[in-house]
Amino acid sequence: MEQRIDAKGLACPKPVILAKKAMDACGRNDVVLITVDNEMAVENLRKLAASQGAEYASEKLGEKEYSVRITVTGENENKTQTEIPVTCSIPAADNTVVVISSREMGNGDEVLGKILMKGFIYALTQLPKLPKTVLLYNGGAYLSCEDSESLEDLKKLDGEGVEILTCGTCLNHYGITEKLAVGRVTNMYEIVEKQADAGKIIRP
Repeated sequence: MEQRIDAKGLACPKPVILAKKAMDACGRNDVVLITVDNEMAVENLRKLAASQGAEYASEKLGEKEYSVRITVTGENENKTQTEIPVTCSIPAADNTVVVISSREMGNGDEVLGKILMKGFIYALTQLPKLPKTVLLYNGGAYLSCEDSESLEDLKKLDGEGVEILTCGTCLNHYGITEKLAVGRVTNMYEIVEKQADAGKIIRP
């Protein structure tokens, strides 16, 4: 039996988790073929295969496309709750931080600005390489709170491993601390630290 998994665009450690679930459902000599878009995922899948006593092979198909073949040998079938070995560290060059300081994008019409900001945050969820962190402060603090039109998109980013950090001073100032609905509260020191360490900063 052969199972195919398209894991391109999925944040670490999802490719490994999907592969492990497929392997658990396989019998001896069954094959799991996983397509990923980065070398870190390839290496994590190699570690997974080694930890399960499975056969492993990989091939680079294109600029951002790799094929990994894992053949289940059954050598690990008597082990339970095996820890999945993954490395999810992000190189400094890929440490992109998105800084949002308002509910509106740009200057001018307020209604248009809110529409543009909603579209901007949705567009973030569609990027092939997601940012590492989204910083929300001043008016941007409203975006991570209840009733925000961008809340579901921010939750999607959070689910993919993106840090969603909202300024605590700003939440307190606007009286919306109890309405925070995604991510966690941060402080000015961490806001400065995240931007100082960023490989790239995006401001809408």
